[in-house]
Amino acid sequence: MAGQRVGYIRISTSDQHTDRQLDGQTLDRIFTEHASGKDRNRPQLAALCAFVRSGDTVVVHSMDRLARNLDDLRQVVQTLTQRGVAIHFVTEHLTFTSNDSPMATLILSMLGAVAEFERALIRERQREGIAMAKQRGVYKGRKKALNAATIAHVIDRAAAGESKTALARELGISRETLYQYLRQHRATEPISQ
Repeated sequence: MAGQRVGYIRISTSDQHTDRQLDGQTLDRIFTEHASGKDRNRPQLAALCAFVRSGDTVVVHSMDRLARNLDDLRQVVQTLTQRGVAIHFVTEHLTFTSNDSPMATLILSMLGAVAEFERALIRERQREGIAMAKQRGVYKGRKKALNAATIAHVIDRAAAGESKTALARELGISRETLYQYLRQHRATEPISQ
């Protein structure tokens, strides 16, 4: 009996789309992750690992969708292949199994290292670009989630005892963002004598 073909899709930002990653693949089930690849503790990856059985094939768009660094990539691939699960990377046209040769291990390591290096270069160029923009005075950072009037209103409502969780949900921001606004307000508030 042939195993199932199980897809794994990971996007890290809300403006990315899941539909292009495994388009055209025949799959029995898909696990879709909305998380950064730098964190290996991803709920859908854990669910996929718990779901698959020996004889199944995990289908991933590319190596960098499964992991951002070589150590994580090798660990995930090894964990699954040791259980008899094959992993197929569509972009690289590669499939890894428990019967892999030393050459397959070398290819996985080389391609994983190249992907990790490429990610490091992107981060370095991003830091350089931000530093240059700051020097020119054109980098302002991320746009504020709330305008000044809304911030003042929220601070008043929080001071009146409204639930911070409910306020954050109503405004479409995280609780941490709300707490940052409240801390900034407290830091700039004059100390009464």
